[in-house]
Formats: sequence, structure tokens, C-alpha cells
Amino acid sequence: MTELASFHDEVFPLAVSFGATGGPERRNEIVSLTSGREKRNLRFSQSRHYYDAGTGVKSLDDLHDVLAFFEARRGSLHAFRFRDPFDMKSCRPSEAPDMLDQVLGTGDGIKTRFSLIKTYGAGANAYKRLISRPVVTSLRIAVAGAALSSASFSFDGATGEVVFAAGSIPAMGARVTAGFEFHVPVRFDVERLSLSLTAFKAGQIPSIPLVEVRL
Repeated sequence: MTELASFHDEVFPLAVSFGATGGPERRNEIVSLTSGREKRNLRFSQSRHYYDAGTGVKSLDDLHDVLAFFEARRGSLHAFRFRDPFDMKSCRPSEAPDMLDQVLGTGDGIKTRFSLIKTYGAGANAYKRLISRPVVTSLRIAVAGAALSSASFSFDGATGEVVFAAGSIPAMGARVTAGFEFHVPVRFDVERLSLSLTAFKAGQIPSIPLVEVRL
């Protein structure tokens, strides 16, 4: 029998991911009425990201790295980490993550877990994206604007939550904020790779489709 599908905590080759294309997809239902008006319904609360990493393959070594990674993941069987070249931080790509970048919530003196999120937009229409695979070593947490030591919290990868240690639980009304880098959990959206040599020590894979998965 085939081994059960799972998540491999491995990062897709970075040199290739930097040249990838792609982004978020939304699924909406739109019905046109006889009056000319429309009824629109949001099918999924969270967007789903799609990528094509084929454009990132520049050398024969890149080709080999992708081939090895594909085989180790058993094709589309196992999910893995992917560094989105356009959106990989709690801040803008040109900036360094800061502990005040994203608001995770407000303490009540009891709650010990806060979902890690990145907010897009502002006000009532802001979109809160759940971040399940941060780069844990980059994670910075602050409570009421004061930085916490790494011993004061941990990250639960099973739930995507920041977990505060006893003695560090946010007090009533204290704002919890975070800064971090993150990866997107994806899998190969193809069962076969098509490799070719374009020149001496140069190769290409026309298409390497990847699709975000929910963990």
C-alpha cells in the first residue's frame, strides 16, 4: 500500500522559487438577474494560492534540484513549504519584519493561544489570512508593545497558533502583535515532470504547477 499523504517540513529550492509566477485565487459565484443586477457569493473565506515554478529554472543544477525534490515528495503525495517571491513577510518585501507588524488580538488574562495572521487592507473589509507555516526562527512577539523573549512563547504548527507560556499570558486589554517571515504550504499539482536540455549545462522544465493546501 502507498504511504499516507502528509506534510514534509522541507522548503522548495529557493533559487527556483524566486523566479516563480503565481498568486492568490478567489472563487465567487455570480448570478446575473433579469434586472441587470448581480447576486455575488463568496464560496471560500480564504484565498488559495497557485504558482508555476517552471520559470525559475535557470540552470542544469536547478533542474536537478527540482527533480530530486519532486521524487522525495513522491510527486503530489506530500505537501511542503514554498517561499512566495511576492508575499513572504508580515510586512512589505523590502522591509524587515517588526514585532508590531500584525495584530493577533487582545489579551483577557486567560487566553494563551492566538492565531498567527496577516491582515490585508483596513477596517471592516480587511482580509485576515491564516499563517500556518511561519519561519519560526524569525517570529517576533510583543504584548502591549513590549518584546517577549523566545522562552515566553512557542508556535503550535498543528493549529497555527502562538502559545504563551505560563507567566507570559497577555493581560486584560493588552494588544498582542507579531512580526515574521513565512512559507506557503503547497503540493505539486502535476504527476509528471517534463525536463529538457536547452544548452550545455542549461535545462528547463516548462511548467511546475504548485497549489496551496490546507493543513
